[in-house]
Amino acid sequence: MRLDRFLSEATGMTRSQAKKALHSGEVTVEGEITKKSSEQIKEQMVCLNGQPLKRPSDRYILLHKPTGYISATQDEVHPCVLQLLPTELRRGMQCAGRLDLDTTGALLLTDDGQWSHRLRSPKKACSKVYQVDLSNPLTSAEAADITERFAQGVQLNGEEQLTLPAQLVVLTPTRVLLTLQEGKYHQVKRMFSAIGNHVVGLHRLQVGDIQLGSDLAEGEWRHLTPEEVASI
Repeated sequence: MRLDRFLSEATGMTRSQAKKALHSGEVTVEGEITKKSSEQIKEQMVCLNGQPLKRPSDRYILLHKPTGYISATQDEVHPCVLQLLPTELRRGMQCAGRLDLDTTGALLLTDDGQWSHRLRSPKKACSKVYQVDLSNPLTSAEAADITERFAQGVQLNGEEQLTLPAQLVVLTPTRVLLTLQEGKYHQVKRMFSAIGNHVVGLHRLQVGDIQLGSDLAEGEWRHLTPEEVASI
């Protein structure tokens, strides 16, 4: 974490106030005065006017995203998911992955950049489970064919490689569960478009081992458990 951000989160100062404190020589790192705001802080002892500062704890949140909210920290057109959090929780928080404007369900938020990177890394292959509503009902034969095609990988428009194997479970002729191991742009919608169907409703139920329970209504959130954090 940058030193100016560390100061800001540990004290409540703005970034500009933190930089002023650094410039004035009020900050020491391991006993040495430093004025470099971009210095990276890990486990070092940081003091402000001789008083040790406690490293702020990383935060991990599961949000039940409603429709109409964009997965970003700010936007000039649409409301952002961070607006659903209390003001005191918004500082430094980022979306660990994204959901489309019209997609609902499990969205993870954190201020831990390394954790977010692991979650989004293709090497991690963190599975995601979606409930998908389709415009065109599937016959039994179509369901079997699509299940096999998704398991083998689908050629998306504009993509050179097939999608990674995906698991399809048919619940009703117009509702399925789809489990993906990757997160290409608009992937679920594009996969069904590639087989001649259209997604009319999309809801994410699970990310890795982190499940969106029925007790969390749209727009509500909760902190992840230590076990959920460690699962990523």
